[in-house]
Amino acid sequence: MTTSTTSESAAAAPLVDLQALVVAVRRSRRFWCAMALLGLLAGAALAVLRPPPPTALVKVLVAHQADQPNDPGTLIRTDVALLQTTGIAGRALQSLGSSEKPEDFMKDYGGIGLTNNMLQITVTGHSEEEAVARGKALADAFVADHVRRIKESADAQAKALLDQRDRLQEQLDEVNRTIGDGSQQGGPKASASLETLFASRAELTARITDFGQRAAEAQVGTPQLVAGTQIVDAPRAVRQSLTATAATDAAIGLVLGLVLGLAVAAVGTVVADRPVLRRDIAANLGASVIAELRRVPRRPAGRWQRRRTRAARARVTTTLARTVRGSAEAVSLLELGCARSTGAIALDLAGALGEEGPVALVDELPGPRFAKRGPRPGEPTVVDGEGATAGAGQERRLGVGSVSPGTTWTDLPFLGTRTVLVVRAGHGSTAWLHTVARQLADQDIPVIGVVLIDPDPRDRTDGTLWDGPNAPARGRTERPARHTGTGRRRTGVTTMWTSRVPDSDQEVR
Repeated sequence: MTTSTTSESAAAAPLVDLQALVVAVRRSRRFWCAMALLGLLAGAALAVLRPPPPTALVKVLVAHQADQPNDPGTLIRTDVALLQTTGIAGRALQSLGSSEKPEDFMKDYGGIGLTNNMLQITVTGHSEEEAVARGKALADAFVADHVRRIKESADAQAKALLDQRDRLQEQLDEVNRTIGDGSQQGGPKASASLETLFASRAELTARITDFGQRAAEAQVGTPQLVAGTQIVDAPRAVRQSLTATAATDAAIGLVLGLVLGLAVAAVGTVVADRPVLRRDIAANLGASVIAELRRVPRRPAGRWQRRRTRAARARVTTTLARTVRGSAEAVSLLELGCARSTGAIALDLAGALGEEGPVALVDELPGPRFAKRGPRPGEPTVVDGEGATAGAGQERRLGVGSVSPGTTWTDLPFLGTRTVLVVRAGHGSTAWLHTVARQLADQDIPVIGVVLIDPDPRDRTDGTLWDGPNAPARGRTERPARHTGTGRRRTGVTTMWTSRVPDSDQEVR
């Protein structure tokens, strides 16, 4: 039954948990905000260090022989493509008397179709005068090339019509000769043949006249197209503002940096696979989340924030004290990624338990150790592992240790036969959380619960584990039995609700 439920849950799990991904990316906002700021500064610096070159604009009105009101812009796009050819670039350079290669010159200008018949040419240069001269030469070269192509097209069309007219004229001359020879013959057959020849001559004459008119019209339309293609806006230098350019580049850099930062944060979240949601951490550790608390800040916090933090720590201390009092065995606090917060929680918990009797705080935390500092008034006795062995007495022992990588697992039972895990959200990977749960189970150390440090304030997932059925059958009012995360039934354990103790009075079950 358990195997079937587990397989069904694994099959129903999505490949990428979008909620966890969004939360993890939001938690890494410092990174992608820094990337966005870096992009903004880089864009502004680029505008200052590499200002845009002097630029000139020129507008050309282009007349096409096949202009149509519903043209989607195909003809003007063809003109833009023709502008980016070595022929036009070479003729422009030739008029300027420049020895620059046309391929290099093509990188310094571009065209865009404003309408179906309006072409805008943008040219850059080392100075405004050079940019304007280049724009004038380029526009003249384009107009000359366009006029040449119009004339060549009209001449080719007229020549084709005149050639066809000449061929028909030769046929007409042959028909006229045949008619002259047939008029000397008599008889019914000769009369019928003459009627057919007269009809052919009339048709040929009409076609010859038509081709002649079409050839004349082809030549007549050319001057209109030539006159319609001209420079309507002379080349002029574009006045560029350094402030506007820097603002534009900074905005572009800001967007690019933000997108890149979000992408890197999302990919890093998926690759690292570090659970941040309460339900995921509880499921991977096999224990319920019994409390939440902000991480102990390294710098002094504000007065209002200190008040909220003290209230939250008092609620966590009350919850843990109630848990420890209900246990006849020694209890330990084991941290994962939050040694400072765990030490603070341990001192508060030892102080609360010290009201009922002497408490010995066994310090095995990594880094600065409480046992090496001098005693402070009102604080419990803090000893290390050797001091606890030498001074073992009737006082209540509270062990504080770590389950970070490099932990000596066989030393954990010495700190306590039952434990509360203090885990920083997003610190440990899924594989390491599984390792912690497995090692504690191998050492026969039950996990009473999990205190989540630095949780996501918008996390609304449930961190309480139930080993019973997901939903009781209708008509059944009995509560299912509680089990440990390792599958063994536990007896004599105080049942606790999962309490959320962030910086507010909100409580989530």
